[in-house]
Formats: sequence, structure tokens, C-alpha cells
Amino acid sequence: MMWALPPVSRFIWKCFLNQSAHRFSWSGDSLTMNFISVLSCLSLLLAVGVAQYPKPCVVPELLSGGLTVMTGDGLISSTGLITYDALGQRMRVKNFGIGDNQDFALDQLMLFREGVYYESNWKTLSCKKMKLDSSFIPMQVPPDAKLMGQVFMGSSSSWGMGVLTNTWYGSLSENGFYSTVFTEIGCIPVSFTSYTPQSGWLTVSTFNWVIGTSNPMDYLPPDFCANSELEETETPHNFFTVMESLAMKSKRIE
Repeated sequence: MMWALPPVSRFIWKCFLNQSAHRFSWSGDSLTMNFISVLSCLSLLLAVGVAQYPKPCVVPELLSGGLTVMTGDGLISSTGLITYDALGQRMRVKNFGIGDNQDFALDQLMLFREGVYYESNWKTLSCKKMKLDSSFIPMQVPPDAKLMGQVFMGSSSSWGMGVLTNTWYGSLSENGFYSTVFTEIGCIPVSFTSYTPQSGWLTVSTFNWVIGTSNPMDYLPPDFCANSELEETETPHNFFTVMESLAMKSKRIE
């Protein structure tokens, strides 16, 4: 029983068979020709690998970067920093922005292993300590996400002019949906846009990502949170409700 190889695979296999059938000659011309032929075969293998269909991916386990957040009605606009630690199952988002004609500084610390979420306001030095769903979901393209398309952001005309990205989309609970963009190489998040009838539109754009964590102190709550008591809530927060709390900031400024 013989396996039927795809046409491209058969061509590449024949390419290597042809090269192995010839003995290398140590004369300059023959050695150069054989070397070029082998490089051609390897180039074909590389081209086939690059042309594979994009698949959902998981981001690096440690990341630090910047982000901007914008609601669909334009009432909330903020920029800040984000640190992500999949090994310790924790994340922190520091946002500085404007909402309801007021500026705010919102610090959100999610400790999934402890099941605790801190929401701190550096402007008023106030802190809320709430329950957090301990089910940690890594930052990733969801396994059930569907590919919308693959594009170069910038230009593909020359090296360094652009980056190859994949756009994915899917459904959220409560009749919501989302689209998200990740780089093809490295699985680095670029943007996330979501819509639910309850919260409306929310767009998060990220930039200046660095693999690793530069400051372990990022995962410790501020000093003024030391005396905060755990608030009782019917349903623990999760990542999406934490992001939603930022989107609803205009209604929650104290």
C-alpha cells in the first residue's frame, strides 16, 4: 500500500531524490551547482511551511506592554500599561483616561489563584477588593475562533515595513460577538473589539509588547489596599467583567 503525496510534496521529494542520486564532485563548478540545488529544495520546504493555514495560538507566558481602551460612544478613552503572567495566573492593567468629563486613574489587579480582584483609584486613594473567578483563561486566540483573514499591517514590500497578522472572530455570551487581531509570528495580541447589548462596543489596542516581566512588584496590590475587606458579590468577577468595569467607568466615578 502506497501513500499518495500531494503534488507539491511529490515535487519536493523528487527534488531531494535527484540530489541524492548525484555524487558530489569537489570541483568548484559541480560543488556550487549542487549547493544551489539543495538550497532550492530547502526554499521550497520553507515556502510550504509558511503557506500553512493559520491556527489559533496562545501568547507567550510572560508579557508587558501598553494599551488603549475606547468605548463605542466615545465617552471613555484611556491609555495605560498591562502586565501578564500566565505562570502565576495573574494580570494587571493600569489605565489613565477621561470619562464623563473627568479624568481617572484606574488600577486593576487580577490574582486568579487567590480568587481576588483589586480595583484601585490612585486619584482618590480608594481600593475595592472583590471576588474573582479562579478559572484562569490564558491570553489566546480562542480554540473555537474563526479566521476572518490574514493581512500585512504596513507593507510587505521590504523587510521591516510591516507585520503579518491574523484576524479572528467569534461569539460571546449574552448575544455578543468579538473580533481580535494577533501576529502570525509570535502570537502577539494587537487588538480586541467586542460588542454586547448590555455594554455596547469596546475596543482594546495594544502596543510595545516585550516578552518577560520587568517588575515583579506589578503583581502586589497598592499599600492603601491593605485594610480593604473582601466585598460580597453574588457572582465573582472574571476578565470580561473587569474590562467591562472600565467601559462603564463614566457611571462609576465616585
